[in-house]
This record gives sequence, structure tokens and C-alpha cells, in this order.
Amino acid sequence: MRALQWTGPETVAVRDIPVPEIGPSDLLLRVGAAGVCHSDLTLVNFPVRIREEPLTLGHEIAGTIEAVGTDVAGRELGERGVVYLFWTCGVCRECVSGNENVCLAAGRTAMPPCPGLTVEGGMAEYVRVPATSFVPIGDLDFVQAAPVADAALTAYHAIRGAREQLRPGGTAVAIGIGGLGHVAVQILRAVSGVRVVAVDVAKEKLELAADCGADIGILAEDDAAQQILDLTGGRGADAVFDFVGADATATLAVRTVAPNGAYRMVGIGDGAPEITTGPAGGPGWPWGASVRKSLGGTRRDLYDCVALAQAGKLRMEVERFDLTDGSEALRRLDAGQIRGRAVLVP
Repeated sequence: MRALQWTGPETVAVRDIPVPEIGPSDLLLRVGAAGVCHSDLTLVNFPVRIREEPLTLGHEIAGTIEAVGTDVAGRELGERGVVYLFWTCGVCRECVSGNENVCLAAGRTAMPPCPGLTVEGGMAEYVRVPATSFVPIGDLDFVQAAPVADAALTAYHAIRGAREQLRPGGTAVAIGIGGLGHVAVQILRAVSGVRVVAVDVAKEKLELAADCGADIGILAEDDAAQQILDLTGGRGADAVFDFVGADATATLAVRTVAPNGAYRMVGIGDGAPEITTGPAGGPGWPWGASVRKSLGGTRRDLYDCVALAQAGKLRMEVERFDLTDGSEALRRLDAGQIRGRAVLVP
């Protein structure tokens, strides 16, 4: 089969490799589509070799069951679904509590095995997955469904983690209207009654946010924080979701989150928010506000996201690429030239 593989620092290639063999508890999926994520870029652009063998990329996977392991019950050939991206132990106290994204077996890193990042992924014609990771999607289009497995999952988990702040009449800010941010705007519209404010450096991304239901768009310029404060009577936003995670966006979040508000760090841009223990006031961290570094989501979150997509509440803005053009999709994503989500189709 063909697979898009990381072969070394800043190097990817489409290579011919064997179709994976499955074990008793696995499924073999014929891949219908695979999303392209900034996490893929993080791996590809890592400056040193992290493993000796090439690695097939791709953790946003949608496809059809081609083969079923001998110990698997309840799954059928031809069934269509997406893949839950964390392949966890399933038996630790976090997993059985529904917090699979921080499985104890992953240690302090709390990064369970993930296709395309630590084990073979789905930017290929076939992929082996644990049967427990399969989530049915019915007749959802594969190109629409693949980004649900991470772009929607991650945005939904961050939003669900701030549900106490998302009361009708409040204000939520989404910073960075890319693959995750444009989905977050739709999720906020679907699950809450808040006013949604979108922030981005590009006017075309704010136009996308408006298409997705944002009430207000603000360019990320010097007065962006003041505009948000003016919109909220000087108090700040009840929840700020940062899908970039750079120094500038972290600073904007700190300066605009309200007292008792929620700041959720989702983007992994290595930003350092200026949060101190000093007295609250002015541009500093306000009393009662919480901050959480949000990773992926739970299996329950993925089922919820699939249900929202099936109900027509989520529409992925996608740019479709052939698998053989995967390196170009990564290049354009790295340059900030993708509207919504890039999706590879074998």
C-alpha cells in the first residue's frame, strides 16, 4: 500500500509498504480520509531524529472496516467510522473514569500512544487500529468526518471543560480560526447561548469565523484586548479559548479573561502566559479565573462530536488533497495557507 511517512527531520515521502497485519483485538480499516494537523507539523519539523524507522503519519482517520480480529465482537465488515486517537490501557482509574486522554499508563507526559505520532497512522491506504478505538459514523462523508476525530474532539473537550462559564448572555473568545478554531465557533453556537468573538491575524479567517456563526470578528492587532474589554463593559470574556498558544495569544488571553472566567490553552505554540500571584487588577490575572492546558478529548467527547456532525451542527471547512500531495498540504499548513482543515484522500 501507499503511505505518507516521516523519514527524518523535515522529511516526508510517499512510500510503498506492506498492508498492516492485525491482531486478535484489532481492526483493519481501508482509509477514506485523513486530516492534517499542526501536531503532524510538530513531528515533521522536530530538529532531531526521534526514532530510527520511518513512521506513517495521520491521527485524524475515517474509513471502512476491511478485516476484523478473531477476538472482536460487535463490529462488521463494511462498517464506517472514525478512530479515537488515544490508544489507552482502558483499565486504570483515569480510563475507567472516562478520562482516557490522561491515561495513567502514559505517565507524567499524559500522552497515550497515538497513531501517526507514536505508532503507525492513517495517512495511508490501510491502517491497523484497536477495535476499541472505532467510533461509527453512519453515512457521514469521510472527508467531513476525519477532522471530527481531532479538530472537533479537541475543541469540544476544551469547551466542555469550561461549561460552567458558558452561560447564556456571556461572551466567549476563540483565538485562531484555523482547523480547530473554526470548529470551536460552531460548537459554541451549538452547545451554549454565549456571544462568540473570533480573533485572528487574517481577515479571511475572520470571514470564515463569520460563516461559522461568530457574532464578532476582531483582528489581532495592538488594540484587540481593549476591543474585547469594551465589548464586555471592561470586565472581560467569560471564557477564552486559545487555539494558537503563542506568546502574543497567551498575553491576549490573560488580559481579557474575566474574574471567575476560564482560560483554556489548546494550541501548542510554546507561549508563556504572564500569570502571577500578585494582587489582581489592571492587565494582570484576575481573581477567580482558571487556566487549563487541554489535551485532545475523551471517547465520550468523540461520540458527542459525531452526534453534532450527524445533526448538521458541524460543517468542516476542508481543502482536499490526494495522498501523494501530502507534503504540499503540510507545507501550506506550515505557511498558514489552509482555510479550515487539510484532508488527504488515498
